[in-house]
Amino acid sequence: MTLQDPTAAFRLDDKVVIVTGASSGLGERFARVCSAAGAKVVVSARRKERLDTLAADLTDALAVQADFATDEAAPHVVEQTLERFGAIDVVVNNAGISRIVPAIEDDVADFRREIQVDLVAPYDLAARSARWMIENERGGSIINIASILGRVAAGPLPLPGYAAAKGGLINLTRGLAAEWARHDIRVNAIGPGWFKSEMTEDSMFDDDRGRRFIEKGAPMRRAGNEDELDGALLFLASGASSYITGQTLFVDGGWTII
Repeated sequence: MTLQDPTAAFRLDDKVVIVTGASSGLGERFARVCSAAGAKVVVSARRKERLDTLAADLTDALAVQADFATDEAAPHVVEQTLERFGAIDVVVNNAGISRIVPAIEDDVADFRREIQVDLVAPYDLAARSARWMIENERGGSIINIASILGRVAAGPLPLPGYAAAKGGLINLTRGLAAEWARHDIRVNAIGPGWFKSEMTEDSMFDDDRGRRFIEKGAPMRRAGNEDELDGALLFLASGASSYITGQTLFVDGGWTII
């Protein structure tokens, strides 16, 4: 028997992929990787100028401005995606915010907003996308971008809202996976360790104590490089992971194993 090219399973040719939080950092990288793998990509975030620049640089892309702190974001993104491409195959729930603030000093309104962006909005977009997939008898893949801080405590960093939301997102991933598996909709999560982004560069990467914290806590003794999430993303988005659902793949240099 002649084995077909096993790398072909990782392609996303003609798949329609939604990537939120795509105006910078990990989200921008995710959009570029999906496009390079053959996908039609919908990029969404608050900063329209950045989105337009990114979309123009991709092969077949649509920029949709949306603020995921509001209830209008998810329905707007789904509507615009279906209007342009007529389908939804993959959702990458990447949009998120993080605040370093001690719990005893936190304001409940700010905490609630963080939960909205990091947990409620991913749920809403996943549910609306899955509804279309089920109604059209078309499976799909939903990837929630969680965090190592959804599994372990942040140590000396006071991140109560972020940790709560990401912990909830990991268990939401399991719940939605179990509910939608019979419809051939896979729901998985990626749990990145420390990667440089706009969210982390000031507090961690541009601070000596932050860099030492990362190097000490990760068995590999370093932060992740920008391309080291590419494989996990393509694996979970594509047919290469067709029998995997409800899982969280931690890409963290070993942070969560000790």
